[in-house]
Amino acid sequence: QERLVESGGGLVQPGGSLRLSCTVSRHILSFNTNAMGWYRQAPGKQRELVASISRFGTINYGDSVKCRFTISRDSADNRLYLQMNSLKPEDTAVYYCNRRDPPQVAWGYGTQVTVSS
Repeated sequence: QERLVESGGGLVQPGGSLRLSCTVSRHILSFNTNAMGWYRQAPGKQRELVASISRFGTINYGDSVKCRFTISRDSADNRLYLQMNSLKPEDTAVYYCNRRDPPQVAWGYGTQVTVSS
């Protein structure tokens, strides 16, 4: 079963930046015709939606990432991006992408982001 594929995570110092990317075959999920979201799950916590973009381009951010993260998409390549700036230790989590609204498609394995000095 094809899954979403997230990439771009890593270890970064506080204040640093990372750019996450997500893709999947268009016949599985078109990022242009679905509201999409970036989620994260920290150890011992539930998965939370941190940023979303509607099919019409309306963008929303969680309060904890507002003004630091930027969500975008490339419709031609069916890719979703999350630019993360001014990273904080509390941003440490596994990051996933998927539909913003249920039903989500099969979740990918995510990409680990660790913010630590």
